[in-house]
Amino acid sequence: MQDIALGILAILAGAFFCFRGQLVLRFVIPIWGAFAGFSLGAGLVASITGDHFLGTVLGWSLGLVFALVFAIFAYLYYAVGVVIAMASIGFALGATLIVALGVDWNWVIILVGIVVGALLAILAIVTNLPMLLLILLSAFGGASVAVTGLMLLFGVVDSADFNDEAFTSRIHDDWWWYLLFLVLAIAGALSQSRDAAALRRSMRESWS
Repeated sequence: MQDIALGILAILAGAFFCFRGQLVLRFVIPIWGAFAGFSLGAGLVASITGDHFLGTVLGWSLGLVFALVFAIFAYLYYAVGVVIAMASIGFALGATLIVALGVDWNWVIILVGIVVGALLAILAIVTNLPMLLLILLSAFGGASVAVTGLMLLFGVVDSADFNDEAFTSRIHDDWWWYLLFLVLAIAGALSQSRDAAALRRSMRESWS
């Protein structure tokens, strides 16, 4: 049941960010922030206690608390919202890239995800990030999360595998998930790019 709930949450957050990431920025980023906060809170409990991801009531509770806090701050403050969005997108894309390259060492996947996330967060704050870049990042980041949600929903992987090398090996056995990821990402980017006026704005202008 927990995998179904997490899968549905990932699909909704990922698809919304993939296809509508730049259209309603002030609304979308808090949703993405809530998902990122939930994942972070539950992941911290799993790392500290050694239990499975969302395997305890404490994991669910801390995940919900983090989700609420991240969503509120992401809505109220532009800098916080952008950092949360870019860091979580970067983590998803960095981890996806390493998994696609066939690396089975989980610590490498996590490290690369953190580094890419941090670089994107810094880039978003120190530059007037154009909406075109957000469209591409949100499309690919949202597609990555949505595909992971589908894999959870159909039982290809389960949340207990997130800290296990079995997670990456199962993905490589089913190559069509990579194809679905690319199709969703391209479709999301094309869908968001239909608003020509939005492409000429910066993230800060769209937020305001």
